[in-house]
This record gives sequence, structure tokens and C-alpha cells, in this order.
Amino acid sequence: MMSIRQRKGLKTTEVSEDFPAQEENVKLENKLPSGCTSRRLWKILSFTIGGIIALCIGLLTSVYLATLHENDLWFSNIKEVEREISFRTECGLYYSYYKQMLQAPTLVQGFHGLIYDNKTESMRTINLLQRMNIYQEVFLSILYRVLPIQKYLEPVYFYIYTLFGLQAIYVTALYITSWLLSGTWLSGLLAAFWYVINRIDTTRVEFTIPLRENWALPFFAIQIAAITYFLRPNLQLLSERLTLLAIFISTFLFSLTWQFNQFMMLMQALVLFILDSLDMLPAVKATWLYGIQITGLLLVCILQFFNSMILGSLLISFNLSVLIARKLQKNLKTGSFLNRLGKLLLHLFVVLCLTLFLNNIIKKILNLKSDEHIFKFLKAKFGLGATRDFDANLYLCEEAFGLLPFNTFERLSDTLLFYAYMFVLFITVIAAFVVAFQNLSNSTNQQSMHKMGKGTIDLKPEAAYNLTHTILFGFLALSTMRMKYLWTSHMCVFASFGLCSPEIWGLLLKSVHLCTPKRISIMRYSVPILILLYLCYKFWPGMMDELSELREFYDPDTVELMNWINSNTPRKAVFAGSMQLLAGVKLCTGRTLTNHPHYEDNSLRERTKAVYQIYAKKSPEEVHALLRSFGTDYVVLEDSICYERRHHRGCRLRDLLDVANGHMMDGPGENDPDLKPADHPRFCEEIKRNLPPYMVHFTRVFQNKTFHVYKLSRNK
Repeated sequence: MMSIRQRKGLKTTEVSEDFPAQEENVKLENKLPSGCTSRRLWKILSFTIGGIIALCIGLLTSVYLATLHENDLWFSNIKEVEREISFRTECGLYYSYYKQMLQAPTLVQGFHGLIYDNKTESMRTINLLQRMNIYQEVFLSILYRVLPIQKYLEPVYFYIYTLFGLQAIYVTALYITSWLLSGTWLSGLLAAFWYVINRIDTTRVEFTIPLRENWALPFFAIQIAAITYFLRPNLQLLSERLTLLAIFISTFLFSLTWQFNQFMMLMQALVLFILDSLDMLPAVKATWLYGIQITGLLLVCILQFFNSMILGSLLISFNLSVLIARKLQKNLKTGSFLNRLGKLLLHLFVVLCLTLFLNNIIKKILNLKSDEHIFKFLKAKFGLGATRDFDANLYLCEEAFGLLPFNTFERLSDTLLFYAYMFVLFITVIAAFVVAFQNLSNSTNQQSMHKMGKGTIDLKPEAAYNLTHTILFGFLALSTMRMKYLWTSHMCVFASFGLCSPEIWGLLLKSVHLCTPKRISIMRYSVPILILLYLCYKFWPGMMDELSELREFYDPDTVELMNWINSNTPRKAVFAGSMQLLAGVKLCTGRTLTNHPHYEDNSLRERTKAVYQIYAKKSPEEVHALLRSFGTDYVVLEDSICYERRHHRGCRLRDLLDVANGHMMDGPGENDPDLKPADHPRFCEEIKRNLPPYMVHFTRVFQNKTFHVYKLSRNK
């Protein structure tokens, strides 16, 4: 399998805002040269410096990650087949469509090949633009063909440099969000630096480049920055419309580039619902955002040839339910505290029931089963009943879908991020509870958001949004490790905002009776500067050492397999095997597959389970019949799966298959009482003995230390 080895022989100022001035801003303005012109020049200078720093740190992050990728794989020096193998699992599948578009004689033929694809799933023609989020590969391939860069830049570099360029946009968006929340670009600088030094927990772009989240998260960060600005009070009409346009475009691009978009935006819709119900943001702005989410998803649905999974998403059902329930309960935000609390609980119940009703109706009309594996997984994960479902257990046993490991917090604490985050979170949560209680207790409230500041404690709508956002996405990350990248990047934003926020320091200093404008100003600038100095002192040398550490790609067994397939099998041959390996077979050889890692289709999941019987306790006749039903010519067996030791007993692929088939698992340990011994030995082990029952149906044509390839006979 692939590994990395050592190469042989190588070794501050702030931006003043339009919203009501704060005490420390007044003190700062007193120090400025008199006159509006001088203050305006100071604002322009501050904005310019902050903007330049944002662009520079974004570009530096992009170059840093690209350099790490090059140093880790020696990407510029390895063969093309090795470069392609480095795009592991589903990453290779996505990149193969970029390669396919470039190899097509014309763009029209390239589009036709994607819409009527018969090589990704054997004996089946599928619309790849409908099934998968690969418009980004299509767009990049068109750009590469029309731009005059073919002589200077290889296709693979154009692809990976685009992804690393998006990281520059990502970091810049995080920087701007923190700046908007705190009022000083020093906060943005701290957020960006935290993002970089916590790279292990904030991004994995340098080793999973084509992954859908690496395309989507930069647009999600832009959307959050735009929403943060949109929720500010007293925006001018032009600014509000331009911001809504930015929110719509970023929402649309985020939805178009990631199949899990609907689940992320459902969390975002819950954030809006909570804040709207507690009167912590203007209802009209929440309505705009609900509408943008629905419109963006429907537009993506059209581009994906009316993908039923989008129409049947919980997000669309939830947003429609919220809008309907609001019409039914027009007096939701009037009355005494207990009266409003009762209305709020009733509103929640109505929305929940409407959401489930609409979603079930839509799924029955569309006969939708594409996402049922996700709900089975969630049901089993949260202890709502054990399951023997193969697909659900396949997710449950993957580390990426498990709970967030404790050592994540150790790493985040080492950079002071976790401590700063919890400090800011504690203060803002208290402020949010107080503001929510004030709003619910105000019997004369009629959604007049300008009256919110009259309470003893205030929390701006944009701050309340980011607070609820980080809490909900935090719960998501804690429950599912793969989703931590949504949370940890926002942790950087939220922690840096709080340390530079005059409101946060004002609340803290008021609680100890030490609040003065001068002390607030000192704390909001000195603390982040000291943290930045500490981080530079502690982590800068390590980052430089990391840049000087040189390795190279090393996976001779897989390279040998791909070269053999290219040289010794027909172009139209059909290959069966593990999802992860077959993605590489598709990319490196162009051969037809029986199954692949894009697991969002019910019929494909059933097919994958059938193909995986090569690792179960089945007879050679039964395995041969299953594989031939999908037109299989060659099957690839992997020792790393057949004799797997990475997972514990009960989570090995062979164990999942045994349990799903009703067979007892191998090795010492308990089995459920209703599981029975299998009638046949394990296929992947027994076939290597070259016994007559196996040799009748399978002929070994290739083997090395990792892989065994067998050609299937065509006899029935």
C-alpha cells in the first residue's frame, strides 16, 4: 500500500464601523488629528493595511500548503501514474472526470460522456452530473482547454493549484469574518495564524486535494462572512442588496460542490430558527436567508438534472415548515414571559411535525431511498437500536465517522486556541442567555430590533449568529470526527473575535468593577498581540523545519498493479474489488468498474455489498455468479482487507459481511446467539490454495505482495 518515505540523499490598527460607536472608539478618535477629513484618511489607511494583510496571509497559506504537498510526495519528480495514485479513494474518482474531459476530442463529446457514462458502473448507463458533484471538474477542464497555458502548465498542476488557491480565499474569508465581528483586523490576523498552526485539525487539503469539502468550505466561509455583515443593523440599501447577492452566490457554489451541503445548511437553518424564535435577529433577514437556501438548492437540483436527493432533503422541508408555521402563528412574539415561552414550544412542535410530514410526503412521491443509509447510521450511532445493516456499520466502523478523539483538544490547547475559545464561549453564552431572557420578558416587543440594546446586556445579531453557529457545529464535530473541519476553522474566528472584542472585555471588566474605556482598549489589543508573539516564538521554527523536511511517494505494489492492468487487459475489461482501489483503477487505467466510493445511491450500495462477498464466507460458484451478474472480467483481492488488522474484531470488513450474512465472526470473542457457522470457508483465503472448485471459475493472472488479480471464466 501507499506510504511516504524519506528521500534518499536529500535532506495594528483597527477598522471603524458604521454601527454605533463604542467607548474605546471615541477615545481613539480623540487622539486622531481633528476634522472629518483626518478621521476619514485614518479609516482608509487602516482598511488598506488590514486588506493587504488579509490578501498576503491568504496567499502565504496557499503557498505553504502547496509546498508541504510537494515536499511530502516529491510531486514534481514522480511519474504520472504515481501522481494519480496519490489521489486516494474517492479523490481519484473525482479527478478521473477532469482527466476524462481533457482527453475528450471535443467539449461536446466530453459532456456527452459524463451524461451517458457506462464505465463508472458496469452494465449501467448513469448521468454523472446528476449523481455526483463534479461541475468543478467540468469547469476546470473547460478553463484549461480554452486558456493558453497548456505549454506552461500540466493539467494536474492546474488542478491542484486551483485547490490551493481556494485555500487562500478560505483563510481570507475567515480573516474578514473575525474582523467584521471585532472591529479590528488584528483579530483576523490571529484567526488566520491559528488556522495555519492548527493545520492538522483545520484542513486536510494537502493530502486529499480533490475531496469535495476542499472545494466547498472556502465558499461556505465566504457565505458566513457575508451573513455576518448582512446581520448588522442600519445597512444601506445598496450594501444590503450586494451582500444578499454575495450570500446567494456563495450558497449556490457551496451547494454545487459538496453532496453533504444540505446537512450543513440544515444546521445553519437551525441557527437562524433559534435566533429568530428568541428575537435575537430581525425576522425579515432570517426570511431572506431561508429563501436563499431554498433557491440555491433548487438551482443546484436543476443543474443536477433534478436530483431527487436534493428535493427530498430535510433542509427544504424544514425551511418551508418554518415559513408556514410563522404564517400560522402571527402573534408568536407578543405576551408575557410564560405566554411567549408556551407559544415558542408550540411553534417548535408545529415546525417539527410539519418538517417530518413534508419530508415523508416528498420521499414517498419521489420513491427516494438514496439517503436512507445516513439515517440508519445516525440511528445506530446515537444508540437508538443496534443494527446489522452493512452500510450503516461500514460508516460506524470508520474512524472519520466516530467521536472526536480527545487528543484533538490537546493539540488545540497547545496553541492556546481551545483555552481562548472556551473563555470567549463562556462569556458570550451567558450574554446570550441574558439577552434571550430579556427579549422573552418584554411583553411589548414587536420585533423592533433597535430596542434590543436597551437591556442591561447586549449581544449583536451577527455575534449571536456566530455563537449559535459554533455551538451547533461543535456538537456535530464532537459526534462525527470528519465534520471537525467545519468547527475548528470557526473556532479560530470565534476565539480571535472574542479576544479583540470591546463588548467581551467590557462585560468581563464590568463584572469585577474595573471597566473603563482605556482598560478595555488595552486588553483588546495587548492580549492578542501577546498571543501572536507567543505563537510565533513557539511554532515558527517548527513550521520552517517542516518546510525543509523532504519525503517522496512510495507505493510500488499499486504502481505495478496499474501498469499491469494497462499493459495486459482489454480497454473494455470490467474490474471488481474494493471501492477505494477501483477509484484508482478508473483514474489510472480507464477500465470499467463494478462499484466505486461515491456511496450516495441505493442500488450502488447493494451492488457494493454483493461485490464484497469476495471477502465473505461464500462458495466459489456463488461469488462467480454474483460477479458475472455485473459483467466482471477481473477481480482484485487485497491482502490488507482479507487479513485486516487495522480495525478491531467486529469492525473488520470481513466481520461486517459475516454479521450481515448471519455467520459467526472469526477469532476469539463473543458472537450473537443467532449467528451460525458458515457452510463455506472465506473466499479470499481459500482461492489462494488453487483448489479445483475455485480454478474452474477463477484463474490467477497477477500477484504481488499486496494484490491478487483473478480472471473470471465465462461459463455459466
